[in-house]
Amino acid sequence: MSVTQLSSSAQNYLKTIWTLSEWSDEKVTASGIAAATGLRLSSVSDAIRRLTAQGFLEHAPYGAVALTEAGRLHAVAMVRRHRLLETFLVEVLGYTWDQVHDEAEVLEHSVSDFMIERIDERLGRPVRDPHGDPIPSADGTTTLPAAIPLTQAGADQPLSVERISDADPELLQFFAGHGVRVGTRLLKRARDPYLGGTEVEIGEGGPALPLGPEATDALYVSRLQD
Repeated sequence: MSVTQLSSSAQNYLKTIWTLSEWSDEKVTASGIAAATGLRLSSVSDAIRRLTAQGFLEHAPYGAVALTEAGRLHAVAMVRRHRLLETFLVEVLGYTWDQVHDEAEVLEHSVSDFMIERIDERLGRPVRDPHGDPIPSADGTTTLPAAIPLTQAGADQPLSVERISDADPELLQFFAGHGVRVGTRLLKRARDPYLGGTEVEIGEGGPALPLGPEATDALYVSRLQD
């Protein structure tokens, strides 16, 4: 069964459940899904019951929501569509990285499996999208880069940006305006604990940039070898 045979609503729910657990170890709940989608909790609960009955979810009353194997395959197929479309929009059509999320949200429901395969081929089989998120392969395999949130990284060590959350387009514009992208070298500076916040040095010996918690939570980094 192809993911194209599911309704757009089912596609969205499965993709959301998968992405909520992609970078987090926390269990997915109905309230978490409602917060991520902006939908009413009652609507989400109805959808969970429907998708559970269809064999795509496992859910105990008032408990966590988990994808079955069939649900995971459909969810990953939608994630693959979304991230390939984002990459195509940036690399071929010249979109900026803060413009592509909403566009891909619309397109992912209407393109065919054949078109997705041709886009993947045209792009040279990319493994990550413009924000650093991994693009699942056609067989559903996905591998997260070895990255941690900037908030968890130690101070005074060279870092490389591996992933930037695309949840906030204005934050992406902020990062782009300061030259922070996937692959950018950062140095997290030690700060007086009474001052709060985080300060990073962009590039090697580059300008310092103070960041608030929303910005640091969106940045995932790996440690560079000295």
